[in-house]
Formats: sequence, C-alpha cells, structure tokens
Amino acid sequence: MEFTFPKDFLWGASTSSHQVEGNNTNNDWWQWEQTRDLQSRSGQACDHWNRFEEDFKLAQTFGFTAHRLSLEWSRIEPSPGQFNSSAIEHYRKMILSLKSKGIEPIVTLNHFTIPLWLVGQGGWLSDKSPELFAKYVEKTTEALGADIHYWITINEPAVYAHKSYIIGQWPPGEKSVSKAFKVVKNLADAHVLAYGKIKEVYVQKKWKRPAIGVAQQVLIFTPFSGLSLWDWISASIRDRLINHLFVQALIRGKAKVSWIFSIRLSRAKTLDFIGLNYYMREHVHNSGFKPFDIFSDKIKVALNKSRGKINFLGWEIYPKGLYTLIRIFSKYKLPILISENGICTDDDRERTEFIAEHIKSVALAMKEGVHVLGYLYWSLLDNFEWAEGFAPRFGLIEVDYTTQERKIRDSAKKYEEIIRSGKINI
Repeated sequence: MEFTFPKDFLWGASTSSHQVEGNNTNNDWWQWEQTRDLQSRSGQACDHWNRFEEDFKLAQTFGFTAHRLSLEWSRIEPSPGQFNSSAIEHYRKMILSLKSKGIEPIVTLNHFTIPLWLVGQGGWLSDKSPELFAKYVEKTTEALGADIHYWITINEPAVYAHKSYIIGQWPPGEKSVSKAFKVVKNLADAHVLAYGKIKEVYVQKKWKRPAIGVAQQVLIFTPFSGLSLWDWISASIRDRLINHLFVQALIRGKAKVSWIFSIRLSRAKTLDFIGLNYYMREHVHNSGFKPFDIFSDKIKVALNKSRGKINFLGWEIYPKGLYTLIRIFSKYKLPILISENGICTDDDRERTEFIAEHIKSVALAMKEGVHVLGYLYWSLLDNFEWAEGFAPRFGLIEVDYTTQERKIRDSAKKYEEIIRSGKINI
C-alpha cells in the first residue's frame, strides 16, 4: 500500500552547534575536552560556522523543506548579561540562508552546552539557571524571531541529566541521582519561562504565533527476560523516567520532583508540539532488583545476535519502535515532530535501509490519524559525537576532517527520492 505525505510535511535533517561549528571555546564541553582523556576533541569540528552556506546548498539539492540547527548560548552571551551582536548577526545570516533556499529553520536554544560563566555559578544546578536561560532566550527571540516559526527550547533533558549527573560521562562529571532530579526540575522551569518569553515577544512584535516544543529522547525498553519481574519493573520505570517524565510535567503542570517520579510546575501546558529523538531499542536487565541501578547503565545488557542489527555504537536498530512511540505520544494530543532519527555506520547501504524503514513507521502512524509535522534525519553532516568523538558517522554528507571536504552519500540521494515523490510503500 502506498502512503502519500501531506504537501506541508517537513523533510530535512538536524545538527547542533558544538558538534558542527568548531571552535566553541567558551562552553563547558570545550573545557571538558581539554581536561579529560577523550578519544578526540571537537576542535574545528566540521567548520560549519564558516561553511554553512555550502552545507545548506547541499541540503537544498536534497529537496529539504526544513533544517534543525541549534544556537550556541556561549557565543551569543559570552559573559553574564553581555550579548555578542556579531554572533547574533551570524546566526541571522544562517537562518536567512535557509529561508532563501525554501528551507524552514527549526531552532534549538540549548543543545547540551552551557557558557563557562554559568558553569561558575553551578550550571543547571543553580536555582538561578532558569531565569538566566530565559533572559538569553528573550534577547535571542527579539533579535531573530521574525524569521523563525518553530522553536525547540531544550534538547534531551533526560539524556543530559543521565550523562552529566548520574554516570558522569559528560561535564560536570557528577554521579548523584538527587542532583540529576534537581537539574531536570531546573530544565523544566527553564522551558516554562522560555515558553512565556518567546510568546510575549511575538505578541509585542505582532509576529505570527510561533510553535514551541522540546526534543525528547525516546527509546523502546524491553525486559531482557520475560519471566523476570525485576526486568519488567525496571523497564517500566526507565520508560517513565526517560520517555515521559519531562513531557508530562510540561503538559500537566504538576508540583515538585518526588520519588514517585513526577515534576510539579506552577503553570499548565507549555508545549505546542513534541519533538521525538529516536534511535534504538534497549534491553533491560536488573538481577535482584537494585533500585539505584534503574538510573544507571548497569542494567543495560549486550544484545544477542538474534535480537536485531546494531549500529557502530552497538545500539539496536528497531524501526517498528518509532511507530510504537508515535502512537504512544499521540495520547498527549499535540503534533509530533521526528526531530532526530539516524544511524552511525560505515556501510551506507545500512543508512539507506534505516531511513526508508523508519519513514515507513512514520507513514503508518500518520495513516492511522496521528499528526506528524515532519521527519528530520540525524545528521546532515558527520560530526563530533560528544564522548565518542569523530568515529561514529551519522551524516548524509561525509566529512573529511583533515581537509573539510564534503561528499554526498548515496543514502542522501535515496532520501531525496522519497522526499521528491512524497510517497512510500507501507
């Protein structure tokens, strides 16, 4: 059966500032890279800061109608309350470059990194961090909002809390469940304040009403043993914590962080759409039920060969999971954007298959009536993949990090065929 996508369906890809721009020297990740024994440092990355026009021209040739990019807070506000007009103007040029090519900019305000001056104040643990974020958002919206309809405030809050405050793999390298919950609460407060600021600016400027969301990492959690009660419990709790906690807080407006895994806020619904970042299925195992292991990576298990293909990082490829999660998130009665979905592999044929199979899952959910705004592949370019360095290759465009030469992969051409036809067999 053939499915035809709506004419206004958003097709494109995603990037984030620190992973592609290069030389973001004033944020926590750059500092972390210089003081840790990592596989590699971001350095020049893809030099997208200087090569964005070239990269966006390639995106245009693929037939893209949307592109998700992030703004680097540390460039825009290099010191507290001091805003860099040249950095803001540079981002304006990037946004206008996209629009001139018929590509809708989808702008993320925070994609993991924070300015060093905020690190000195405690980062996202600081009670002042939500208000400081809101001030940055207000200034940015006033400067750039005339050309932006779609905003994403926070990228993957649960991932950030997990990596930075539970397993200590990312800056600041903490290992504290209580601090992780406080960070998530502050991120939720930051979103609420930012949502209000963006709306206020648009009303004051008499601009067309914007759409504001978050990008939520979502996974399929499967009990490793169907006979183990602890595996079932652990999988259910991880699903609640990682997939739903943050979104439910913003939709339902609940009270404070508690051990029944809820966040309460003073305001009601503050989402216009939900961004889903989907990559994999995770098999969950917890022997003897150790409560705090629920929050760590200790209960994840290696995949058996029979459990499906894996990518370069060992993540299981499970396209049906995207359909399942879209259906589950449709209960929130908000439009859904597939804000990230991608594979790191050295075999581009796997990337071609990955894209087609996941788009089929999107189409199936839409056929059943779910409102999906668009599909954004991760990533437009090979890039710096945080603690994993440059080895994982996600890009539709291959990057030679020595020469910065770009090369279009065949998977991008196959993706283009789907985009231009607007159809797929399901």
